[in-house]
Amino acid sequence: MDKTTLVKEDEINGEELIKRLDDHGFPVDAAFWLYSTDSGVWRLMIASQVVDQKGPKGAYHLVQTVLAKMPPDFGISLHNITMLSPKADLVKLFRSVIHTGPKAISRIRFTRNAINNTFIEDAYIYRVH
Repeated sequence: MDKTTLVKEDEINGEELIKRLDDHGFPVDAAFWLYSTDSGVWRLMIASQVVDQKGPKGAYHLVQTVLAKMPPDFGISLHNITMLSPKADLVKLFRSVIHTGPKAISRIRFTRNAINNTFIEDAYIYRVH
C-alpha cells in the first residue's frame, strides 16, 4: 500500500501558517511536516516556547486564534497539528543536523534518513533553530 503523500497545497498552507504565526508574534522555534509510519498520516509539528510557558492547551488556543483568521477553505486545522516544546527530543534531533535561523522559512525535504540512529521516514522542514 502506498503511503499518503504530502501534496503541494499542504506545503504551501504550512508555510502560510508559519508566516501568520510569526506575524502575530507567536514564537515558532521549529516547524515541519512529519510522516508517521505508525498512523500513515502527516502531522504539522510546531515547536514553541509557548508550550513550556502556557502548556500545550494554551499553545493550541493561540494557534487556533490564528487559524480562525484564515480563509474558510484553508487546508490545515488543529486536527493536523502537534504542538511541541523546543526541548522535545524530536526537535533536538533535527536541530543537531539542520539550522535554518530564527525567522527563516526553508523548504527542506528529509526522506528516509537517520539522525543519531533514529530513522526519519519523511519530513518537510520549514524551520529548525
